[in-house]
Formats: sequence, structure tokens, C-alpha cells
Amino acid sequence: MPRTGKAGTVAIEQTSVVAAPISEVFAWHERPGAIRRLLPPWQPISVLQEASSLDGGRAVLRLPMGLRWVAEHSGYEPPHRFVDRLVSLPLPWRHEHRFEEEDEATRVTDVVSTPVPAGVLRPTFTYRHEQLAADLAVHREMAALAPEPLTVAMTGASGLIGTALGSLLTTGGHRVIRLVRRAPSSPDERHWDPAAPAPSTFADVDAVVHLAGESIGGRFTDEHKRRIRESRVGPTTRLSECIAGLEGGPRVLVSASAIGRYGAERGDELLDESSEPGTDFLARLVTDWEAATAPAQDAGVRVVHVRTGIVQSPRGGPLRLQLPLYRAGLGGRLGDGSAWLSWIDVDDVTDICYRAIVDGRVSGPLNAVAPHPVTSSDYAETLGRVLRRPAVVPVPALGPRLLLGSEGARELALASQRVAPRRLEELGHRFRRPTLEACLATQLGRRGPGTDPGGPR
Repeated sequence: MPRTGKAGTVAIEQTSVVAAPISEVFAWHERPGAIRRLLPPWQPISVLQEASSLDGGRAVLRLPMGLRWVAEHSGYEPPHRFVDRLVSLPLPWRHEHRFEEEDEATRVTDVVSTPVPAGVLRPTFTYRHEQLAADLAVHREMAALAPEPLTVAMTGASGLIGTALGSLLTTGGHRVIRLVRRAPSSPDERHWDPAAPAPSTFADVDAVVHLAGESIGGRFTDEHKRRIRESRVGPTTRLSECIAGLEGGPRVLVSASAIGRYGAERGDELLDESSEPGTDFLARLVTDWEAATAPAQDAGVRVVHVRTGIVQSPRGGPLRLQLPLYRAGLGGRLGDGSAWLSWIDVDDVTDICYRAIVDGRVSGPLNAVAPHPVTSSDYAETLGRVLRRPAVVPVPALGPRLLLGSEGARELALASQRVAPRRLEELGHRFRRPTLEACLATQLGRRGPGTDPGGPR
């Protein structure tokens, strides 16, 4: 309940019980990546600097219009309490984080003193509490498979999936080494040359996650298709050869892939990992991309191809592009609305990659899609409902063709792929957000406290 404080501030309190011991919960908050995991995806805010410590450290966030949110930490009483205060803007803001033992669980309480209305802040703290609980549940499950901390080298670490996955891993106590093409700027970065990766890049590395590649978005000209292919097949081959030649090197290679392997025009056919590949450009590309990991696989490295569906996040991908139209009430189905869309929540993608790293039962292709694909009509209706906007303006097929060309429109915007996560279901994998409505409502901050986030914990 909000309580009026000094100078017109109001103390807003949110509390929940997390099924984890207090030491584990507090340690999660102290690790690198915590602030990124708690930052609501619908807010136009990004992390510039994480605090080096909860005892006197500072975190810096980038806000719209060039503003910065600088939070200074104090009140450090592990494992029960820490405080952060806003010191960069003329806005009263004091945020106390409290942790109390409750049987074998932990009561987590946020108390924020600020003039900002409680109704504005409530979705943020609902999201933060659920994200914390879900992340800790995933860490417990994965720790049962790999009890010791791992060192994971990652290409494409600054992308949508790479950023989320890196933060998830570090809050679980693992070390993430970001492979960059520029000069490294921290101990957790190493230089990576895609044309000739150096064996020293992978010294003391347990697993490699390979996410780098040119964006497939754009008009399918010969030049664009060449860049897409050359950014994937060649670098993956050379990376695999480098890993294969190392004695005592990484034991696991998790390589990005895509459901584009199945081809764009599969109609109502239900596809799983054993389904035959398609014959169009993206299908041939993904087939060759996966085959490029053969040197590592032949050398005894466990290789997993994460065939990702349409990732849902307002921070990137198709959802970010569609939001302005839907918010203006101009959204609607693509084409005749019958095409199947196999989607996946961004946090579920990261959980799947996490499993691919630590679960020795996983090798080969792994469909990273939600268990309930939808048609284009269903997607438009659900997004409109979550945003409380009409979604009745259909986008004719001509629109994507003008933007992407005939081939690009057919293989991207108008593709129909009804894909099932069969291998994950066999493994008993738990999805955070198995339904589209739960995914979109969470990602867009349209849920209230106490409502079902859509998946098991």
C-alpha cells in the first residue's frame, strides 16, 4: 500500500515470496547482469554501467533524450538489505531492497519512496519480482545438471539474444567471455577474428555459444543474400575447426540456427526436428550453416543447433517493428491470415540456450519455439487485445513484397511454418510463457499483480 512521506513522496511497497534460500537470492542481486535481468523490456532504457558493488557502487542507465539515471548504492547489510538512491536527476527516489527468511524461502520486498504514482510503477515491480523468481528457478534446475560454474565464450553477445543470455548466465554464477572484433575493453572480452580465430581465444573455456551473423532483415538482393550467407557458413566452419583442433578445449558448441530450415511454404504440416528441410534460399542456408559445425562434432564436441522461431521482444525483431502500427490502431493480419507463425518469448530462448549448454542429453537440432504456434490472424488479434487496440487493418501481401522483394516477402513476412518443440517436450523442459498472450502481456507491461504469467515455475 502507498504511504505518504516527506516532501510529497509516497512509499510504494511490493512484496513476494521466492522459493530459494536468502543467501541465494541476495547473491543473485550482487552478480553481474542482475540489473539487466530486472530492467522491464517495454521501457526505453538501457544499461550503460553496472554497479561494481552493492556497497557504495553506482549503476548508470541511459534514458530517452540523452538523460542518465545514476543510482548510488548504500545501506549494505547482506543478506538482508541494500538501498539505492537516484543522484543524477531532480527527482526524489529512494529504493530499499529487503530480504527476509520465510521457512525455506525468501520474502523479497521493494519499498520505493518517490512522487511517481504507484500505478505507473506497479507493472515494473510486478515484472521484476516474477523475473527474479523465474530466473532463480531456472538456475536451480540447471545447477542440478551442471553444479560447477562454467566459463562460456559467446559470439554475438551484444545482440538481442546474446545480451539476455549473457546476463542470465552471469547471475547464475557463470563467467561469460564476450568475443568481440574490436580491441577488448575488459577482462571478460577477448578478440575474435571470424576469418581466422586464434586457439588462445578459447583457453580455459568450457562452452562456446555462437550467435553472430548478419541480420536477415532487408530486401533479398543478391548482395544481401551473399552477406547473410558469408557471415554464417564460413565463420562457423572456421570456429568449428579451431575448436576441433584444441586439446582439452570447449566440450560444448551451441550454434544458432533457425526454423527457416524447414522452408517457407509448409502449410498446416506440423514440423519437428526430424522433418525434411525445405529447398528455398533460407532453408539451404540453414542446412549449410548447421553442417559447418561438423569439424567440432567429428572431434567429439557436443554440438547443439538451436533452431529459433520468431523471437518476441519489444527490444528487437518483428515485434518492435510492428508496435507503432498496432499502438496507432493500424495493425492487422499479414496476407490472408492463414500462415502459421512459430514464435518464442525472448526469455524462453535464453532458457533453451542455457539448457543446451549444460544438459548432456541435448545434441543436434533443437527447435526453440513455444508449444503453441498461432496463425497470422490469431497473432494480430492477440497483440491488439493485449494493447487494447483494434487490429482489423489487414496488410496486403503487396506491402512486404515492396519492402523485401518477392523472395524476401515469401521467406520472411509471409512464411508459414507450424513448428513443434518436440525434443524439448521429451526432455520435460518448462516454458516460462507458453502462450502468446502471456508472452506479449509480460513483454509489454500489460499485466497486473497476481495475474498468471502463463507458465509453470
